[in-house]
Amino acid sequence: MAPLISFRGVSKVFPGGRGSDVRAVDGVDLGIEDGEITGIIGQSGAGKSTLVRMVNALELPTEGTVTVGSRVTGELGERGLRELRGEVGMIFQQFNLFSSRTVAGNVGYPLRIAGWPRERRRDRVAELLDFVGIAEKARQFPAQLSGGQKQRVGIARALATSPRILLADEATSALDPETTKDVLALLKRINRELGTTIVVITHEMDVVSSICDTVVVMEQGRVIEQGPVYDVFSEPREPATRRFVHSVLHDRPSDETLARLREHFPGRIVTVSIREDPAVRTAVSEVIASHDVRSTIIYGGIRELAEKPFGSITLELAGDDVAIDALVAQLRAHTHVEELTQEVRS
Repeated sequence: MAPLISFRGVSKVFPGGRGSDVRAVDGVDLGIEDGEITGIIGQSGAGKSTLVRMVNALELPTEGTVTVGSRVTGELGERGLRELRGEVGMIFQQFNLFSSRTVAGNVGYPLRIAGWPRERRRDRVAELLDFVGIAEKARQFPAQLSGGQKQRVGIARALATSPRILLADEATSALDPETTKDVLALLKRINRELGTTIVVITHEMDVVSSICDTVVVMEQGRVIEQGPVYDVFSEPREPATRRFVHSVLHDRPSDETLARLREHFPGRIVTVSIREDPAVRTAVSEVIASHDVRSTIIYGGIRELAEKPFGSITLELAGDDVAIDALVAQLRAHTHVEELTQEVRS
């Protein structure tokens, strides 16, 4: 079956001053499956938001095609665009609530625009506020709410017209960690119970690792890596992905830390990747034990993702160089091993 959302050769160019156009999205081919939660990550300016705004046709591609369901967004007229946007809800970083409307008024606003009668609107709003856990806040105004409550209002509003797709643009970056956890649990519940396809723009690895099925990594407008979250994060192929993972996981020593470690550990220093396969972990232990090389764990970080461990450990290897070479070569038959020079490679 075709993906629910499909980008084929998609580029978006914005005119710049003095003839210097800005290519925000550059030749993207990407499919997002129905019912999945997909995270899109990348540095500021990578093109994430522009790409996602093409899903509900707030931006149209300069080149290529964006297909949502069976509709090519660039071919839709005014009526078709209204229908498309009714099927795509959006959650914003700064909530985007009307300060002069109550919670119920904010949630009911898209229903009023869609022409729902008053009684039906009232019932739907009550249902949604109960679903997101703030039914008792219906008559309050946004200024009376916490950040987490405001985001729940934003989620309820985004769900008002029963969208097939939910776009979340940095939806948790303005929230504290505990509130973020609650909001992510709510998004996961929406996906599980309502079958809503969710696309999350984020720079937070915890968001991706907590709820996403797949991840897309962008850099300078291009998709440089994509796939199941565990596969991409545990074995990143691209330098940008490795930088992202290591900066969050803190499983590898920085240049400064490595320099300090070398003052106390003069041997050869290697970093060994750890994945979920117990056979690999057993093999690594057996390989190290089978060589006449002294090994000391001097750095590392392991975390769980999709209920599977990943990360790395950094070892000092001391002994004969020939024996160390043989040990490293045998380890590389089982997992990724990098020998660290004076400067940590990305």
